[in-house]
Amino acid sequence: MKRVKVRTDSGAVCEMAVFNVADGADVTRAKPPKPRFKDEAERAAFNLAVARRRHAQSFNANFGPSSWYSTLTLDNAHEVHTFEEARSIRDNFVRALRRRCRDARIVIYMGRGKSTHRIHFHMVSDGVPEAVIRELWRMGEVKQINRLRKHNKYDGVDHGQDYTGLANYLFDHWTPEQGGRRRWKQTANLRKPDKRRPVGVKREYSENRPPRAPKGYVLVESRKTKYGYFYFKYVRDPKAGPAAE
Repeated sequence: MKRVKVRTDSGAVCEMAVFNVADGADVTRAKPPKPRFKDEAERAAFNLAVARRRHAQSFNANFGPSSWYSTLTLDNAHEVHTFEEARSIRDNFVRALRRRCRDARIVIYMGRGKSTHRIHFHMVSDGVPEAVIRELWRMGEVKQINRLRKHNKYDGVDHGQDYTGLANYLFDHWTPEQGGRRRWKQTANLRKPDKRRPVGVKREYSENRPPRAPKGYVLVESRKTKYGYFYFKYVRDPKAGPAAE
């Protein structure tokens, strides 16, 4: 068996997967072991987890402390009761933002309030001034608008500019009621995570013996997955000062 390492960089986050492949396999095309599912429910759960991780990688690759997180609500005059109506409002708003800020990167999500049951939107954007968001949202109130944090803590550990928690929260905003093939709307100019070509490695890795952290990064997660490969997560050192921002 050969050991293979695959690295993916997404903004301030670096992920490495280490797994085994057959001796005769082409290392440069290697992929983690293909799971065997006991039923369709398990397959669906796996596919959802993959989509969730890819969404977080894209989120981290595109947004940082210069980006805005906005919550947009509808007033009584513009309230809608179906997500089909809300989708039209969402799409028109994104078009208006892009006309004003052509290079803006935007991801916007729909949701329904737990207590009010009113439809609202969450948006993460980069390259759009706060004043423009407030000016162009004419359907209700900009309930909140904040810069993304420079320091995000998970289980008491500072992950710096790792926005996986927020990304997962927004990913999970989708409900079957919304329908559609995508859980969100995004502009076409989003940057893609940098997934490097797999490489063969000779060293034995484990949860206690991770690959060496890339320069300027610190290890924040180390685990063996139930699918038989090791997963390691590093973040740009939050204590490294201005160069890490």
